[in-house]
Amino acid sequence: MYISERIKDYRRQHSLTQEAFGTLVHVSAQAVSKWERGESYPDVLLLPALARLLSCTVNDFFSTEAE
Repeated sequence: MYISERIKDYRRQHSLTQEAFGTLVHVSAQAVSKWERGESYPDVLLLPALARLLSCTVNDFFSTEAE
């Protein structure tokens, strides 16, 4: 699963707006929107916090295997 899908799934499962999710990771709602659409990716420095929040490992973001 791509990082964009993980973020969107987590946010929806927890009934969070893009703004609320952005607040959790200290970014704007616009950044979250771009991540979910696959237009950009989170800064590498945010990956550990995102991994904790999304209950995965940083390595999961770099998986090349199809799920």
